[in-house]
Amino acid sequence: MKISIIIILLLVSFIVNANTYYVATNGNDTNQGTNTQAWASIQKTANTLVAGDTVFIKAGTYNERVIVKNSGAANNYIVFSNYQNDEVIIDGNGITWWDWDGLFNITDRSYVKITGLNIKNSYYGGIWAENSDHIIINNNYTYNTISCGIGIWSSSNITVSDNEVELACNDGEQECISIANSHNCLITNNHVHNNGPGTNGGEGIDVKAGSHDVVVSHNRIHNLNNRIGIYADAWDTHTYNIDIIQNKVYNCENSGLAVATERGGLIENINFINNISCLNKWGGIELGGWTDDSYSGPTPIKNVKIINNTCYKNGSTFGGWGFGINVNNPYAENVVIRNNICSQNNAQIGVENILSGLIIDHNLIDGANNATAALFGSDSIIGSPLFISADASNFQLLNNSPAIDNASPTNAPSLDFININRPYGADYDIGAYEYTPSSGILHNTYNDSIIKVFPNPVSDKFRVLVNGNKLQNYSIKLYNSNGKLVYKGISIKIRKGVIIIDRNNLPSGIYLLNIISNNQLIAAKKLIFE
Repeated sequence: MKISIIIILLLVSFIVNANTYYVATNGNDTNQGTNTQAWASIQKTANTLVAGDTVFIKAGTYNERVIVKNSGAANNYIVFSNYQNDEVIIDGNGITWWDWDGLFNITDRSYVKITGLNIKNSYYGGIWAENSDHIIINNNYTYNTISCGIGIWSSSNITVSDNEVELACNDGEQECISIANSHNCLITNNHVHNNGPGTNGGEGIDVKAGSHDVVVSHNRIHNLNNRIGIYADAWDTHTYNIDIIQNKVYNCENSGLAVATERGGLIENINFINNISCLNKWGGIELGGWTDDSYSGPTPIKNVKIINNTCYKNGSTFGGWGFGINVNNPYAENVVIRNNICSQNNAQIGVENILSGLIIDHNLIDGANNATAALFGSDSIIGSPLFISADASNFQLLNNSPAIDNASPTNAPSLDFININRPYGADYDIGAYEYTPSSGILHNTYNDSIIKVFPNPVSDKFRVLVNGNKLQNYSIKLYNSNGKLVYKGISIKIRKGVIIIDRNNLPSGIYLLNIISNNQLIAAKKLIFE
């Protein structure tokens, strides 16, 4: 009984000691840090917060570098958050330091969460965690960082989710999101695009240099200058257990997804599953043998599974050339290429170099596949996959697609690109999507906007509600159930507002509405016309 009373008192004491503080541009660091008497600097809170404390930062620009001084505890994170969806900018203009870390820096700390902040114009990295654990980096925006927008180094139990990273590696090294020598990490639902030129890096997401047990899922990577979209590179250290699943990578001036070991560290147990890789300069998915310029030894890669991906028109942009899927590493062992759609790439599946243990089966091959080293594998299907609309980046399957029910169940994932259960019908389908009668709803929402369409079903008019944070162009394309374009709306530049579209006497039936911003598909909705 005495033990129970002591535990209750300790819990009550711990809850009471959790505090909430506020920061505002019109505050003062001599204030109490309350809502009405806010502090002026974020660093004041970084010096003050202890386990369980939260700071809400009000709208404005804060020209400062933030260094987290304390750790939280299990179930009692220290939280840095914007206040009520305010736009909070931490601007590094004019701020320099003599190290390689971030404008918002977490080193040797635990149980810290950063959410809802804009980190801009950093002398090196944006948000940086090193030698830390149980860190959550969620719903932030980084822009114009000389090095990575978000960097994780020698850390564990990290979540990087729902962030937008733009103009990272702006004439600097590392990658837009770097995961180095870290483990038990989840990198999910991030939007990475339009990097800088980079001098030694610049990939979209790179899991590297001894990292293990990392999941990279549901990210959207596009328009990268000279670099790979998602990369796994051992460098010189054993790197393993990396799942790259349900990502979309497109319009990169290099390959979409790749794995390599540039200085000879063994990389193994890598899974590429349910990804979409399209319109990249080189390969869709590559298993490479390239090395750092100063290294000429072996490049060991083992146990790579490339299963149920869709690779479309890679090598067709930026004057490039590429296979949909390619293996080119003389030290590679145990590679499985199964249940993938390779459509309209320069060539579809190629194996230029491998040591041993290659399995290629149950892929759909569409387009030229007569290049040197091209292979078809066993139980493959030759012909069009019959996408709903490849031109609109909708790679779901029409109901007469030959990819339906023709995949192998061996190693097939239990979910597809939009988390539909596999198999839906008699058997598993080839490619990133499992066909269902409701196919036509593309799971590809744009992080900067909330798109809603109403009413649905439609009688005479329907409305597209845009609730975005940036002023940008939006246009509309409407497809019928056979994938034919039946309406193309005029582009309109808005941040928030309603676009009204007339039905224009289109017949009753099921339609697919695509919403495009800056020439990129950002959302798709299924509509029913009564």
